[in-house]
Amino acid sequence: MVSAVVFDVGETLLDDSREWGAWADWIGVSRHTFSTVLGAVTAAGRDNAETFQYFRAGFDVACERQLREDAGLGERIEEDDLYPDVRSGLADLRDLGLWVGIAGNQTARAGDLLRGLALPADYVATSGEWGVAKPSKEFFDRVVAATQQPASEVVYVGDHRDNDIVPAKAAGLRTVLIRRGPWGHLWADDPLVKRDADWVIDSLNQLPALMTS
Repeated sequence: MVSAVVFDVGETLLDDSREWGAWADWIGVSRHTFSTVLGAVTAAGRDNAETFQYFRAGFDVACERQLREDAGLGERIEEDDLYPDVRSGLADLRDLGLWVGIAGNQTARAGDLLRGLALPADYVATSGEWGVAKPSKEFFDRVVAATQQPASEVVYVGDHRDNDIVPAKAAGLRTVLIRRGPWGHLWADDPLVKRDADWVIDSLNQLPALMTS
């Protein structure tokens, strides 16, 4: 039985291409170079924030994020950043009577921006608001608490093996890996994903049928 479906944000609901491009522009490297190094860091299974260290040793992401804000080049989340299936996929789940949530590793500001999009969701939260981030078990405990349902009836949907699928399963949730973005494609056939993902999908529009099967 599934009572609630909760979604990761980056590369699950949002195409992060523009934001990563903005970071490349901010540090003064070509977008191609930045994305290539980001891919190498990703393939090694490391935190993508380490990408910045290859260009600026000691790079402080939080400090630089504030400098971007001060320069009027800060974080933005707009309708065009959503993948095309987001509104329909979430709405269809709610139409089935399922509780729909959004919770990912984003800043507190991103939480406000996401709520400003008025997505068809019952709840939106970010690690920046909670003060705890994936892959911590405490993050997934907060997810389950928000749903007010048993962990076994909660499905977490994400694109990342190490931040989404493996820790969510360890916390007792059911899991879905979406095959898009660099992480989703890279790890769709990974042995740990095959072990811990209940389903692998290519579109959020596949979820309603899976949740009722």
